Formats: sequence, C-alpha cells, structure tokens
Amino acid sequence: MSETRPSETEYIVEYADGPLAGTADRRLLVDGKVDERIGAVAAVEGLESLFWYVAGEERTVNGERYVSYHFDAPDSDPVEADQEDESL
Repeated sequence: MSETRPSETEYIVEYADGPLAGTADRRLLVDGKVDERIGAVAAVEGLESLFWYVAGEERTVNGERYVSYHFDAPDSDPVEADQEDESL
C-alpha cells in the first residue's frame, strides 16, 4: 500500500494582505488543485466577519506547496465598524 504525503493532499495558504495579512492556514487540495477563492471568518472589533481571498502566486518550499491569497475587499464584509454603530 502506498502512503500519501501531505504535500500531495494539502497546501499552505498565506494571507498576503487584508485583515488576515501575515497569517497562514493549511487546506486540502481538491482533485489536486488549490481553491481559486476561499472564505475566512474572523472577529474584527468583536464582530464575526466573512472575508474573501483570491489565489495568487504558488511556490514549493521543502516539498510543501504554498499559495499566496489576496484580499477581495468588494465581496468581503466591511473591515471598519460603521460610525453609527460605535455610538451605541
């Protein structure tokens, strides 16, 4: 029986910008391919927000696949709280 290595089934997501800039995540490859677009939920100022990211450059480091993802602001929840909400 052959053993599948993580590099054949997983990849590392690097958030290049936006609210998750500088963080990373591990994801599964689907049919050997990375996701072209991913959603990530994070708390900003105590509120859960959905942020969308789009795949960019790929590279391999020490046998692991890394993909840089860039923030898709128009499709994501707002990063800043509304001025009206702050007065409540």
